[in-house]
Amino acid sequence: MIDIHHHLIYGIDDGSPDLETSLAMAREAASEGVTNIVCTPHASDRFPYQAALIYERLGELQTLLRDEIELSLGCDFHLNADNILDAIRNPLRYSIDGKGYLLVEFPSMVIPPQLTEAMRRLQDAGYTLVITHPERNQVLHRRTEMLADWMREGCLVQVTASSLYGRFGPLAEAFSNELLERNWIHFLATDAHNPQWRPPHLKKSFDFVTQKAGKETALRLCVSNPRAALEGTSLPAQPEPVGLWDQVPLKFDASRVRPSAKSPRSKTPPPRAEKETVQTNLKDFWNRLFAR
Repeated sequence: MIDIHHHLIYGIDDGSPDLETSLAMAREAASEGVTNIVCTPHASDRFPYQAALIYERLGELQTLLRDEIELSLGCDFHLNADNILDAIRNPLRYSIDGKGYLLVEFPSMVIPPQLTEAMRRLQDAGYTLVITHPERNQVLHRRTEMLADWMREGCLVQVTASSLYGRFGPLAEAFSNELLERNWIHFLATDAHNPQWRPPHLKKSFDFVTQKAGKETALRLCVSNPRAALEGTSLPAQPEPVGLWDQVPLKFDASRVRPSAKSPRSKTPPPRAEKETVQTNLKDFWNRLFAR
């Protein structure tokens, strides 16, 4: 299996804090049958992309793990104005091994309409956009039609593997399982951050999908499609996405999903100032991105 979303590089974001943890995470993934990890440090307001440090620590990990697992470089690319402008100026910089597939993460509180045009510009610059964990995004819980619109524009979808069996709560579980039933998922990945609360477990989801949708689907989501992303080639033939082109709405309704008695484990909560940062970014987003 190939894990295309994994915060393995230590000390640069909210993923692995140190070398010892990174090695343990990589070896745990390898023990489950993962042969390649795409290391995906954040590029965000909170965690700026530190290219020199990232390459230095990636090289260190590649040397220490060269006989155990292969490591590649991607990015957990947050769609803010600065990132988008830099990605357009430096084509393919943030994509997986510089070959085109770009993991994009949306704001969790508000998704401005300008982002759709920004995504088109990224596509025009040569990126194949992979929408990360839509099943965990509160905005998309309320506006599922946005995901369908982006898919019709050529975007691909990556679901967090453990969402399928409820690790991120009932909303993410219900949403991701309907996406699976409709063939609206192209990649499963761990989005691993920590051995305890965000572990690098892909095998359990592979088995879950095998039981629910067949081994061919599990291989497509965990092996053949991720391999195409690594190689920068087109995806192999995919099954028809049910209801996408006929514009049949998803049955998922967040208001009808019972909340879990136990809060799902998630990322470390962002600082309280994030809401103000989002609003400030929205205020000048259009001018900064499209006025030139």
